[in-house]
Amino acid sequence: MLDVGKWPIFSLCSEEELQLIRQACVFGSAGNEVLYTTVNDEIFVLGTNCSGCLGLGDVQSTIEPRRLDSLSGKKIACLSYGSGPHIVLATTEGEVFTWGHNAYSQLGNGTTNHGLVPCHISTNLSNKQVTEVACGSYHSLVLTSDGEVFAWGYNNSGQVGSGSTANQPIPRRVTGCLQNKVVVNIACGQMCSMAVVNTGEIYVWGYNGNGQLGLGSSGNQPTPCRIAALQGIRVQRVACGYAHTLVLTDEGQVYAWGANSYGQLGIGNKSNQSYPAPIFMEKDSSCCRQPSPCPTPDFPCAARCSRIIEIAACHSVHTSAAKTQGGHVYMWGQCRGQSVILPHLTHFSGTDDVFACFATPAVSWRLLSVEPDDHLTVAESLKREFDNPNTADLKFLVDGKYIYAHKVLLKIRCEHFRSSLGDNEDDIVEMSEFSYPVYRAFLEYLYTDSISLSPEEAVGLLDLATFYRENRLKKLCQQTIKQGICEENAIALLSAAVKYDAQDLEEFCFRFCINHLTVVTQTSGFAEMDHDLLKNFISKASRVGAFKN
Repeated sequence: MLDVGKWPIFSLCSEEELQLIRQACVFGSAGNEVLYTTVNDEIFVLGTNCSGCLGLGDVQSTIEPRRLDSLSGKKIACLSYGSGPHIVLATTEGEVFTWGHNAYSQLGNGTTNHGLVPCHISTNLSNKQVTEVACGSYHSLVLTSDGEVFAWGYNNSGQVGSGSTANQPIPRRVTGCLQNKVVVNIACGQMCSMAVVNTGEIYVWGYNGNGQLGLGSSGNQPTPCRIAALQGIRVQRVACGYAHTLVLTDEGQVYAWGANSYGQLGIGNKSNQSYPAPIFMEKDSSCCRQPSPCPTPDFPCAARCSRIIEIAACHSVHTSAAKTQGGHVYMWGQCRGQSVILPHLTHFSGTDDVFACFATPAVSWRLLSVEPDDHLTVAESLKREFDNPNTADLKFLVDGKYIYAHKVLLKIRCEHFRSSLGDNEDDIVEMSEFSYPVYRAFLEYLYTDSISLSPEEAVGLLDLATFYRENRLKKLCQQTIKQGICEENAIALLSAAVKYDAQDLEEFCFRFCINHLTVVTQTSGFAEMDHDLLKNFISKASRVGAFKN
């Protein structure tokens, strides 16, 4: 299951909010903007809101998620972003909405005013259903269900494909060599555009200063041009980095070309390439994750593990990634300041993780999809079974109330129960030494490894932990007490620390009392303090200079 928490921007969200996320896109010059949808089909945004890219109607930054009400009721099919940043979004109904930076007409609404709220783009698209979107730094592409490509925005290098270098303010169909072609996939680099057609050919146009068009030259291309060097090779997918290109063939082979100053082509050097060059993944069957003997002997592990099924790149970074049929994920290019010139095998399960953990900035290369995970881990299953009368085989009677538990788990988790339960076949144990809240917290700890008590109740649990010699639980109790100490309960907690020989806690409580001496000495707890404890407290306080003027 994809963990969106790997992207730093999501540290602003609570764990409860993260659990509700079903789609997400992280973007911005520092990975500092995010849009996500929830299980309730609501859309939320947070971040710096540069150029109004959050679509909230203002340019105010927000560190708390805000709902994007203007898209209420819309379901997102795909989304892409530019460098401004600007956003292009297609709904499941095929509508297109854009907002954000618009200095070069990249929103397609006929103006150059920044779009502070999502704008429905219908010019030349009113009878079209958009199925895919792609953004360069300041231009936009969309692909329709009938295989047509429309482009708009910045066009200084011909990236709109109109044959000129004039900016394009509204969607314009890209024709030329694509006139009678059915396009099945699109992608954008910083200032270039790519389209894969249903026959497996790839057409390119726009900026070519680093050879990113793969045409064998460095001249810009104002209209779509087929990459002749891939003649006879059927391309399935294309992905563009800032100034480099990756394609995936129907045979699971990857080719790369363009800028290579960070090793982003994965060919073992840092030289730019203007022609497609094959990338070779590690073919080591010893890395296979399949069981032995091989489940597919007619398809050797080395071939299966190295056959690529997904490629990943993003116009805002110089990082590349790929996933094999065997489940291995490779990365190369700029990876957290290092230049990785050959595909490096990672421990990740998906290409999205590469961009979360190693890309600069930490963005998402596509709209992230988070599938609900109904699988429970062993730990989660145990938590659910605590105090469950339907599965329990043991009851504790404390203060007239029952607490339901499982003998086998108690024996596994606690030395006390290993000896006290033994071969005992009784299904009810009466407990009078400890209160119901304390004993319930103890049993729950055995199921969850955590406690949730007030500092005062934690004192009682500290007593139990000391009695049962549960040292880790004793530390957790001390931590809870430290976090909940105040002037009113400081003396009581100090007394408990002394009583249960918790020396670290005793020192902490004593220091707290000294630092708040005036208020502490006026509390009822201080007035009722045990004589010997008071005597020792005054003596120790005197030694540390608490009574000096």
